[in-house]
Amino acid sequence: IGASGSGKSTAIDRLLTKTSGLILPQEGQDHCDVVSLMVPSPATLKSVGRSILEALGRPLRRERTTDAIWELVRGFLKERKVLFLHLDEAQDIARHQTPKEMQSVINTLKSLMQSRSWPVGLILSGMPGLKDLLNYDPQLARRVFPLELPRLSPLGDIGEVRAVVGFYSAEVGIPWEPEATAADVAARLIHAADREFGLLIEMTIDGLEEALHSGASSLSVEHFAAAFSRRSGCIAGLNPFIADEYERIDVRKLLGREGEE
Repeated sequence: IGASGSGKSTAIDRLLTKTSGLILPQEGQDHCDVVSLMVPSPATLKSVGRSILEALGRPLRRERTTDAIWELVRGFLKERKVLFLHLDEAQDIARHQTPKEMQSVINTLKSLMQSRSWPVGLILSGMPGLKDLLNYDPQLARRVFPLELPRLSPLGDIGEVRAVVGFYSAEVGIPWEPEATAADVAARLIHAADREFGLLIEMTIDGLEEALHSGASSLSVEHFAAAFSRRSGCIAGLNPFIADEYERIDVRKLLGREGEE
């Protein structure tokens, strides 16, 4: 669970692609250990079931009832020997559902894990709204191991952020700012990324690209400022790498202009 830009999708992708021996779906291959898909929007029990069948390589040929679709899902999961089913943006399953529909979703997910003939593990990733789905039913909650990607702290994570930027700088052979300014740039970088780790990594790479393209001999705050300006289209006064009172800036807003702090 994490906010937009926290890095959860990258973390899941790395888990699935870097785990040794894990068999991923391939065309013409019957067996796969894990199937991964994004929950469709709007998400209903029926549309999610259809999407799972497509990810399994067994798209529906004709219209079916919801119960029939999920019976096919369970059958094809067993046929392909799937061990884990990953649903990304899983919070959408709980959105705009009546209590009866919500319980039906919960029961369906539990039935996959509790199947006597072929139990399948679930990997759910999504925004903080996913907590509503997990906490709706105690039986589902006790079957999951939750992992929340926390937001960065502008005070407590300065050292770690400096280490991250230093690592990437070393990888491309461009030294970072002198010690005297590194802490200030790290604090501004945390705010510019809205305290989300994934966005911070993206902005670090953007800053390094600016330095490389300009032929600079070191990475400076000016490179981060130029990268943020290119990303957001904001004026200098609303650039967290330039403004004095940068903590007041809404860094998620594009094309920021005067009077919009």
